[in-house]
Amino acid sequence: MGVMSEEARERLRKFISDAAEAPVQIKALHRLPGGAIQENWLLDLTVLEGGGRSGDYALVLRLDAKSSVAASHGRAQEYALLKTAHRTGITVPKPYLLATDAAILGGPFFIMNRIEGTAQGHKLVKRPPDDALAASLGRQLARIHAITPETPDAASLDFLALLDGSPALAAVALYRRYLDDLGQARPALEWGLRWLERNAPEAADIVLCHRDYRTGNYMVTEDGSLTGILDWEFAGWGEAEEDIAWFCAKCWRFGAVEREAGGIADRKPFYDAYEQESGRRIDAGRVAYWEVMAHVRWAVIACQQAARHVSGEQLSLELALTQHLVPELEWEVLNHTGGRGDA
Repeated sequence: MGVMSEEARERLRKFISDAAEAPVQIKALHRLPGGAIQENWLLDLTVLEGGGRSGDYALVLRLDAKSSVAASHGRAQEYALLKTAHRTGITVPKPYLLATDAAILGGPFFIMNRIEGTAQGHKLVKRPPDDALAASLGRQLARIHAITPETPDAASLDFLALLDGSPALAAVALYRRYLDDLGQARPALEWGLRWLERNAPEAADIVLCHRDYRTGNYMVTEDGSLTGILDWEFAGWGEAEEDIAWFCAKCWRFGAVEREAGGIADRKPFYDAYEQESGRRIDAGRVAYWEVMAHVRWAVIACQQAARHVSGEQLSLELALTQHLVPELEWEVLNHTGGRGDA
């Protein structure tokens, strides 16, 4: 596990102490496993003589990794998204502090409450099917999608670009550009992008999309209680079916392919809870389209992840191995599009 230098640790302690207006003692600080795009650090501290802030805190510090993928927000933007989600009643870790001064830890970071449970997808899908958890996740997603560019809560999200035209075609153009930038020959992904371009549905209502709403990015306790939605770094304005499809896509079922809702349940409890909470019907045809997009998108991101290792920006076996997912993702793209439309 990573260890922070004594100098950096002291700068962090002073920053928190100044914010709390009280002496602070850091009791534990080490890097948590996982986090291919950002670094997460366990932070236990005690605030001394701080009036209403006094006491022990179990926290997580979220810091930029040495390199990143193009679509990821910075920590200040992710903090704003987390604050908006928390303020509107979405189940997320409580955000506490944002630091934009790179002199403290080498880059922006934020501190949030540490929540209980596990997010490890390969463990969650080994549990018995859980309709209640799927329903909880459906309701939470509906609450995220209740935030639109017109709602008052959107005022703090002015850094999110509004799309002019079809979100589907905008996504195709973006992933095509990312693929071109990589300079790799990926005919199956080019085929998928062309299919998506030719079969794009008409634009629908625009909502706040989490864009990484999947098993692996939420925390669950042993008794199956949902304790928080994590990793808001890709969020943006889009169509509701984009998030629904990402959650249900085969690539995010962690091998439990028969359970189409995130590897934890059938789609029905997830869909039913979403529709009841949101008051909108899920369009199965649009979800099918966005599931193709999900496999293309994840394949492009996997290529970007591997490129971070190959370029020497961030030497990591985890990043290097991500490339091995791409052929399976390409197969899914071909499997979903062969014979469906003229690309």
